[in-house]
Amino acid sequence: MILVNRHTNSGGAPFHATLQIKPTFRVGLYDVRRRLREEFKSDFTRYSKEFYISDHTTAGYLDQRLVELLEHDSVNIRDYLKVFQQLFPPDAGYIHDKLNLRTELSDQQRAVEPLNADSHLMFMGGGLRNCASYELPGNEPVWFVELDGVHSGGTRSRRTTVIAYNGEEDVARVQLQVAGSPHSIDAQNLRDPRIGLISQLQRLAQEHQVSFGRFDLSLPANERHAGLTVNEYETLLMTHDLRDVLKNPLRFMARIGKEAIQAPLAIPTKALNYAQYDAVQIFNEIVDRVGVRRSVVELLVNRALAIPFAHFLRMKREISLPVLDRRGEGIGEIGWGTYQSPILVQWKVAGGPTRTLNVKLVRFV
Repeated sequence: MILVNRHTNSGGAPFHATLQIKPTFRVGLYDVRRRLREEFKSDFTRYSKEFYISDHTTAGYLDQRLVELLEHDSVNIRDYLKVFQQLFPPDAGYIHDKLNLRTELSDQQRAVEPLNADSHLMFMGGGLRNCASYELPGNEPVWFVELDGVHSGGTRSRRTTVIAYNGEEDVARVQLQVAGSPHSIDAQNLRDPRIGLISQLQRLAQEHQVSFGRFDLSLPANERHAGLTVNEYETLLMTHDLRDVLKNPLRFMARIGKEAIQAPLAIPTKALNYAQYDAVQIFNEIVDRVGVRRSVVELLVNRALAIPFAHFLRMKREISLPVLDRRGEGIGEIGWGTYQSPILVQWKVAGGPTRTLNVKLVRFV
């Protein structure tokens, strides 16, 4: 169920709507664009560009290029997600799900906290985004992808914001430095005030008076050992489960993967280096097992899970952060969900004391 609970479109400002989604399944797809077209008609459709924002870390959007390759088709997208459900099955011994170790939770919170490390890893591994830009000529759907909508503690209440507009202006480009981690495999919370990144971004938005827009953060072309994502920076998830996946992407895999890890020589491949054994064979078996028969889905899965394993998680080289005037006061702020953080993931120590981030600030007009 999708409910529209807020809409602004005055004084030439971009269209801005916030929607509430009540999931009906743990993993599901919801066509947000169709709901907006039905509700607002030409007030929404007269704009040529759309920016979709999720406030959550286990629900979001796929990049338009990926969805186009999947033909905007819900069956294709579900098949694509099924493969990642096999790679990160529920109840696979994730440290994040050992609630007795989660010291930030109260006893009351532990009683209702979902066991959802698999959903977080699916989000990062499957290439989901906290926000995504779309430019669609017709009635194509835009799917809000839910990975943890229903759990033993109840049903989620999700929020997504959509901005529709006609053009973009690049108003600032800067390079910012982030201190590198001394650990070869690590994840850094770029929302941490001690790093100072977010305060610098917020000053840029205020300096250039951007009410609606986005920040694009990217790694330089020569940076091959790090990636960016937006997710929950929960200590156990980042320092144990994600690190385990980066070291061994098959760590949590369902039956086929576990047998491969325990007895790699049993895999019928010609690979000799079983520390980096031929994952394609295993992935093809998983694809067969979940019933994926569409060639486009197989192609994308193989591309997403391509060797070298360092790139297994489809770690993005760039992320976007929305700038929103939620209060209607003409002041844009970075749009955060409660648990969202930009995260810098590395699988090799930086060549120097810092890593560079390219930052672009875009205004929607």
